[in-house]
Amino acid sequence: MKKFTIDQIIRILAEADTPGNSVAATARKYGVSEQTIYRWRKKYRGFSASEAKRLKALEEENARLKRLLAEKELEIQALTQVIKKNF
Repeated sequence: MKKFTIDQIIRILAEADTPGNSVAATARKYGVSEQTIYRWRKKYRGFSASEAKRLKALEEENARLKRLLAEKELEIQALTQVIKKNF
């Protein structure tokens, strides 16, 4: 699986949207599926490269915070069980 940067994705989408280019041809050129281009288009349409980078950073931060919350909930659950056993 190839990893593309946000800048590359934005450029690929712009290329796919130019008159005379098809999604299929652009997908073949970059070695991705047409579905990948459509997924990127759905996610990043209308974004500039900086806005798309900001979105990705926010998604990563959100995932990190969700993991942290899950860990804390597990700790609370474990401590609650220990307290119940002691009383």
